[in-house]
Amino acid sequence: MSVRVHALTKVFGSQYALDRATFQIDEGQIVGLLGPNGAGKSTMMKILTCFIPPTSGEAFIQDMNVMENSVEVRKVVGYLPEHNPLYVEMYVREYLEFIGGIHKISNLQPRVDEMIEITGLTAERKKKIGMLSKGFRQRVGLAQALIHDPKVLILDEPTSGLDPNQLVEIRKLIKEVGKQKTVMLSTHIMQEVEAICDRAIIINYGKIVADDSTTNLHKMREGEEILLVEFDKPADEKLLRSIRNINSLENTGPNTWKIIFSSKTDIRPLLFQFAIDNKLTVLSLSKQQHTLEEIFRQVTKN
Repeated sequence: MSVRVHALTKVFGSQYALDRATFQIDEGQIVGLLGPNGAGKSTMMKILTCFIPPTSGEAFIQDMNVMENSVEVRKVVGYLPEHNPLYVEMYVREYLEFIGGIHKISNLQPRVDEMIEITGLTAERKKKIGMLSKGFRQRVGLAQALIHDPKVLILDEPTSGLDPNQLVEIRKLIKEVGKQKTVMLSTHIMQEVEAICDRAIIINYGKIVADDSTTNLHKMREGEEILLVEFDKPADEKLLRSIRNINSLENTGPNTWKIIFSSKTDIRPLLFQFAIDNKLTVLSLSKQQHTLEEIFRQVTKN
């Protein structure tokens, strides 16, 4: 196993940041670590990267205990923290040479050239880091995390603050890297997990509340379907809720409703009859797919 965590617990004062979290990640997987703010994601990553010790439980990287073999673990882990700590007065190439020197890389110059090419920094290599955009700074952070060719890559909010174009580029880069390494990344962006991750681990109040492939997580809402309906005028919510087999209802616009209902019954005829009875016109009616965001909200409810 690339990563193995058993009953991992971290307590700050009387607050449990992690509460007996247990999971394992095989080699070559890209795993998304999801959770609300304060759920324990960053704490988990800091323990796995040997920055802080657990209160109890065990964590292993490449079968090495992170507390007993912290120096050896750091050699096989690449880490990009949420707040990318770069030396902004250094030039891109200079910085990567500095990091490579810390790792005592023997073929340093060719390796720096390779990292610059892989992360798309060729045009920026002679610039000071302080002159770079947020997207290119994230690329520099990924390059430093990869330069020593780690077996495991741990990324904390790697796409935070990026524009849509930068998001696409960084996701593509992570997915490419994930073909050869084990990648664990935390994010609040559900579409990101669906786009690049094989599996999602959802954590809430320090506890693992869901852990499965993204495909299987979607099946948690099997037996339910979603309809998006728009009327020409406001509809009475209480009357709308009275339609049988509706499980939940959400007003997503002035006259638009998101309806989750049992797939055993087609409620579309009932909706049209509701519209007729209440002198409404159905402007649009469409089915939608369940999203990982809905699964996330379901399993992290208080």
